[in-house]
Amino acid sequence: MLNKFIVSRDDSVYEAFPALELTVKEHLICVFLECVSHGDRSNTRIVYVKSEDRGRSWGEKICLTESDPEQMYYDDCPSIKRLRDGRLVILINKCARHEPMGNAGGRHARTWMYIGDSDGNEWSAPIETPIEGIVPDTLLELDSGRWLVTAHYESKEHGFLEQMAWYTDNQGTTWSGPITVASQSGLHLCEGSVLPLPNGVLVCYMRENSHLGLDAYKAISYDQGESWEGLYTAPIPACHRPVARMLASGLVLITYRFMQGGKGWLGFWTQNVFACLTDAASAASTERDNQWSRIFPLDYDRSPESDLGYTGSVQFADGEIYVVNYIVDDAPKAHIRGYAFYESDLLLTS
Repeated sequence: MLNKFIVSRDDSVYEAFPALELTVKEHLICVFLECVSHGDRSNTRIVYVKSEDRGRSWGEKICLTESDPEQMYYDDCPSIKRLRDGRLVILINKCARHEPMGNAGGRHARTWMYIGDSDGNEWSAPIETPIEGIVPDTLLELDSGRWLVTAHYESKEHGFLEQMAWYTDNQGTTWSGPITVASQSGLHLCEGSVLPLPNGVLVCYMRENSHLGLDAYKAISYDQGESWEGLYTAPIPACHRPVARMLASGLVLITYRFMQGGKGWLGFWTQNVFACLTDAASAASTERDNQWSRIFPLDYDRSPESDLGYTGSVQFADGEIYVVNYIVDDAPKAHIRGYAFYESDLLLTS
């Protein structure tokens, strides 16, 4: 059974774009953005909250970084990753104020990195990286030790959004990139989430931002992110901001905003956040008809200015899955909710 919890609700600010990680102590850390509204980043803070009881209750917000209108950049779209040595890495988008907000431009945006201890109590000073673009994906640590990050910006060649990748083999001392993950005239390919498969293949699921309710797109790498093949589609209709994670069972969980499109801005074109269950073979497949997906509703936003669907997820050792999502619903502004469930709530075993 799906259980819902309040991760953070502060009606004085707009809380959005959460990411989630599980520490070595099985504490949860949720990092997210505070801003004025979805369309106003004049004042922003990146904050995080911690839970020591599996997301049933959460501590007070702790500020990691903040920006104000006098600064050239504003903070946006954080992510968090636990490395194999237990340390935590938070990535933060630093977006140029002179560029249009949202999925336009993006070439002047940069990604900063903060490295924390194993329970998120102490963090390094910000480390600037050469990663350009917006909505950087969660840092991916490959079996080889390579770190990989993707982000997107507007193509100089055709003017549509393209997904790019950078990697480092020395934990951020030097980086290689950008490498094209996916770029095609006529498609706005963005907000990628890279899923490592057990055989070492990498699959990058992407949002297509034409507001036409199109399937999720994906590209595939067979060489640790140094080159990518595709485009391919996955049977996940109207998929925005996919977040793909491998479950302990070997199945794949993808959480995302269902974005039907049409006439829109807040309140009209999206009210649902979904979870998709699939498997590694489907993720690796290049044919839509050879992939399966089970789509599960996580939440519905009743607000006349509905806004939701950027998510993060983790799985505890006992198999419980915890997802975070931002939503307006019955609040005056967006807030962060948590959802706890088991794989058996999505798919019964025979």
